[in-house]
Amino acid sequence: MKPWLSLFASIVTLTTSIVLRADTDAEVRARKDALELAGAFANDGFNIRDGHWCGVLRPHDHTLIALNLYAGNQYWFSVGTVEPIKKASITVFDETGKQVTTETYSNEEKAAAGFAPESSGQYFVAIDLLEGEEGSFCLVYSYK
Repeated sequence: MKPWLSLFASIVTLTTSIVLRADTDAEVRARKDALELAGAFANDGFNIRDGHWCGVLRPHDHTLIALNLYAGNQYWFSVGTVEPIKKASITVFDETGKQVTTETYSNEEKAAAGFAPESSGQYFVAIDLLEGEEGSFCLVYSYK
């Protein structure tokens, strides 16, 4: 019986360490840049949503994040990146995979896309590496 207890404790410890993975230093810097960019939209009455998505952008690879958005709201998605990424982009798709028209902003390692959905539902935010090499990113979004 004791071997099973040890195995169970090991699994719980491993699972906890995976779930509670701390952001890397690069992801923290990318989040700082994303929040700085989102702060500009806060000046226009947008609220920064709690939570963020961090990860690694790779050349010729898409990072997709699925979100439920609501008609009647306006949204801005802000991404911050760190070296060696030179430029990233944000594209938004509806639940059918059709690209939606957005306002865009891009400045070196920061990018943003904003729009107001016509219907409530699931949307997909794609983050792509346009220039540079594999590196960390962080996405936050704002709404009003």
